[in-house]
Amino acid sequence: QVQLVESGGGLVQPGGSMRLSCTAPGSIFRVAAMGWFRQAPGQQRELVVAITIAGYIHYADSVKGRFTISKDSAKNTVYLQMNSLKPEDTADYYCAADPRGLGPNGAAYWGQGTQVTVSS
Repeated sequence: QVQLVESGGGLVQPGGSMRLSCTAPGSIFRVAAMGWFRQAPGQQRELVVAITIAGYIHYADSVKGRFTISKDSAKNTVYLQMNSLKPEDTADYYCAADPRGLGPNGAAYWGQGTQVTVSS
């Protein structure tokens, strides 16, 4: 089964920064939109950010101006730079990829998930 490999996550204080990484097999990276979903306890899964193979980027309103996604095609890796983190950003973050794009219905491929906790 195709697996996206995530890294990053952990505990950070409010106002701090953190970077998540997600590496995909080249066969997926070249054809799929990639991004992150997150899910907090007791809440629905939310699409945080997605980037298409053409470079079009969608951010959830809740993270606009604070989160930045980028791609390194040489490494088949996408990065999520999270700045000005808030306690409400606390969630499990899941890297995702799908040649059809990312949306409310989820994705074809998933990472293992990483926990991000924003707390003092």
